[in-house]
Amino acid sequence: MADNLFPDSVKDFVFDLHDASRRSLVPSELHALYTGSFRDVTAKYFPTSAWPTSEAIASECSNDELFLALYNELTLRHLQSVKRPSVRDRIEGWHAYRKLFDLVLSEAPEDGAEKGRDQLFLIPEWCFDILHEFLYQFQGFCQFRTTTYCSAAKTADDPEKTPTSHVLDSIQVLKENRDAWAVETVLFYLRRLIRVGLQKNASVTYRYLSYFASVTLSRLECLLGDYKASISALDVIYDVDAEALAVGEEMKSPEDLVNGVFPARLSLAYHAGVSYLMLRRYKDAAGMLGGICLFMQRGFKTGQLRKIPGSDQFNKLFDRMIALLAIVTHICSTQIDDSIASVVREKHANNLSKIESGEEGYEELFVFACPKFVNPAVPNYEEALTAGSPLMPYGQDTYKLQVHHFMNEMAAHQTLRKMKSYMCLYTSIGVEKLASFNDMKVEEFEPWLACFKHKMQQLERGTEANAQDKMGTAMGIHYYVAENTVHVDEAEKTRRFETFFMKQIANNDDILRQIERLKIEV
Repeated sequence: MADNLFPDSVKDFVFDLHDASRRSLVPSELHALYTGSFRDVTAKYFPTSAWPTSEAIASECSNDELFLALYNELTLRHLQSVKRPSVRDRIEGWHAYRKLFDLVLSEAPEDGAEKGRDQLFLIPEWCFDILHEFLYQFQGFCQFRTTTYCSAAKTADDPEKTPTSHVLDSIQVLKENRDAWAVETVLFYLRRLIRVGLQKNASVTYRYLSYFASVTLSRLECLLGDYKASISALDVIYDVDAEALAVGEEMKSPEDLVNGVFPARLSLAYHAGVSYLMLRRYKDAAGMLGGICLFMQRGFKTGQLRKIPGSDQFNKLFDRMIALLAIVTHICSTQIDDSIASVVREKHANNLSKIESGEEGYEELFVFACPKFVNPAVPNYEEALTAGSPLMPYGQDTYKLQVHHFMNEMAAHQTLRKMKSYMCLYTSIGVEKLASFNDMKVEEFEPWLACFKHKMQQLERGTEANAQDKMGTAMGIHYYVAENTVHVDEAEKTRRFETFFMKQIANNDDILRQIERLKIEV
């Protein structure tokens, strides 16, 4: 479709979207346009093709530079979802995001000023979609760069093969754009958006961007393997002293804001769950993953999740998180909802039996469940075309390094689990006898007694009553060594049934509130 030959309904949509985001600033109008009208117009006129360029529709928005950057991001996001992006498309996406964030930050209020230079209003869903796609394209570019480099290098090492024109063209474009999707620049934009949104004079849109940038930063740090930074990025969302902000006609906390946009809530829970697991914070991992899986299980039953765009990916993430829960609940005795525990057993009984028999069941679960880790380093592209150039370490799949790290930890847990199983049979047992049960000499076994406590010692997230994190243990038993004897005591001798009934009461209250909100047509 030529730029000057698009329907009036497209012009009307662009005009209305500009008016709602830059003039009238009415949340309900913008929500209807972004979540409804855009999809309707796309399905009717541009199901597999590009929208008109920003230059073609500039007259419909008074040449508003910031709005045109928003429009360009929105339409490029659609285009990359319906076709496989080329290396030039990926570079174009990088420039589009840089321009958008530069303009957004340039119009942000300076610290101490009353307001920014101009008005900007975006709904929470739009804010998250921008940042989510920004990181998705960064991740895709890193994977494309690694694949292209390795493909060229492998071909160069084979005298009977020559690199294809497609690979040579991609290498050339990558060489000319070495700064494209640089991880330090990606981190800069996310951190800058967080800082701007946390200023006291920040408008509601910049606060939205700040909190969703925190979710995105947490995801990025997880993909880079910095799990402590991934958890730390969420501090601004769980800050109990944070002021409530307007979301439509309601006032919500930052945590409620994120939970109100389900894809953001899902991204946060999944990547935080992975990070907690890798940091050996098993109870926190179980709490984070168990909570979101229970919510999703109900959503699948009621059909509510199917109404959300991108719902085809929810089942995949649900299965991954169930696999992570299988790992966590096998490592330590932590409570999750009975219905979720049942799903874990149904889906992964085979893997859990492999673990019990000493086989590598942990690795299968983690490889299936872990995110697609990225290598942000820029390679030497000249080496890719030179025979005999080393592929390592750049050619190594990044996720294999994380799997190796994970399996090193699980190797210790295999021994610790066996040791714990014997401890649970006794109230006291000699160190020498317990060592013999574990096929170890006493001098080798004694460090494992200390290792067990160390491995299961962990930080635990604070509660609403006490927001401070505290040190705890995930052992499930308590023991100490005195006079060459291990004295054992169960950490919890009786199960507290009131917890179960309180959970069921809370679940019933949630169901009743959902029923009350339903519009029943008589």
